[in-house]
Amino acid sequence: MKRFKYHFEPKHGWMNDPNGLIYFKGKYHAFFQHNPKEPKWGPMHWGHAVSEDLIHWEELPIALKPDTDYEDDGGCFSGSAVEKDGIMYLFYTSVSKSLGQTQSVATSEDGINFKKYEGNPVITEPPCDGSGDFRDPKVGFIDGKYYMVVGSGKDGVGKVLLYKSENLLNWEYIGVLYENRDYGKVFECPDFFKIGEDFVLMFSKMVPDMNKTQFIIGDFDGEKFYPKYFQAPENGPQFYAPQTFCDGNGRRILIAWFYNWEKKPEPRLDFAGAFTIPREVKIYDGKIHLFPVDRARRLLKSEDKSVKICKDTVIMRGARPFNKFCFKGEIKSVHILRDEKAVEVFINDGETSYSYWL
Repeated sequence: MKRFKYHFEPKHGWMNDPNGLIYFKGKYHAFFQHNPKEPKWGPMHWGHAVSEDLIHWEELPIALKPDTDYEDDGGCFSGSAVEKDGIMYLFYTSVSKSLGQTQSVATSEDGINFKKYEGNPVITEPPCDGSGDFRDPKVGFIDGKYYMVVGSGKDGVGKVLLYKSENLLNWEYIGVLYENRDYGKVFECPDFFKIGEDFVLMFSKMVPDMNKTQFIIGDFDGEKFYPKYFQAPENGPQFYAPQTFCDGNGRRILIAWFYNWEKKPEPRLDFAGAFTIPREVKIYDGKIHLFPVDRARRLLKSEDKSVKICKDTVIMRGARPFNKFCFKGEIKSVHILRDEKAVEVFINDGETSYSYWL
């Protein structure tokens, strides 16, 4: 069985959410939820890969293992990375029998060897606005301050909770950044970032069509977020838990978990899960656009036997039960990235995209 040509996969075991995406000391680092023992969900570790061009990846030794008492029930769940004073900080949800889901920190000077903070967990319990579903810390540096968003929910209402810090170790709870009952009971893998003068909130929705990610463009005054525009630019059934980061050239880059939820892993394979192709996030004409990074654009084609365009409808052959979607507006351009197992389709330079497994 041939392996992917363009999408990163682990050598062994299970892989899901991308974590800790960061450009650090001249290389792109991508961590990921990982069960190294078998290709299914299990005690969560952080796998680790590096790249110089976002296309070719080298898998490194595991970065985080569940080896403390505050990680003894589920392990090291999803999180993020930032650099401060030449040090890489990893933030992750530690899951234990006694404390449940808490937020912890590990640091590294070289981006390879990591030491867990002796004061972990740095956030020991959810605020009153949250619940035991309290995970996926995403830390960013916005307008001179460090902010953390955490996914949660309470009483059937999905929420994104907001914290801030001056030193990345002591965190002050600010309040609910956003909540909405219509998008599910719990929001996962939130991300909050700035592009130009616009602030963008992104999260994955735990609803029946849970393979969906919501983007909201709005304003932010340092404590409150004021939504203006709502978008879901990715329409594929196998795109979840995306995360963004800024690279050394100031680009905002997004990578998501790419996995066929309906298909069982092939018995001959000892790995499961992949990354989508890295995409650059831009805002123009008032809309979020997700389009492959420049190094990946040479791989794009204008047509493919698995994709058919009929006026405003894109039909995917072999993608049942999610085999088509309608695009509201004029289809001006189509770009397709295909390898041996998967297809990613980009309409109008990423105004809409559709990712699926063949």
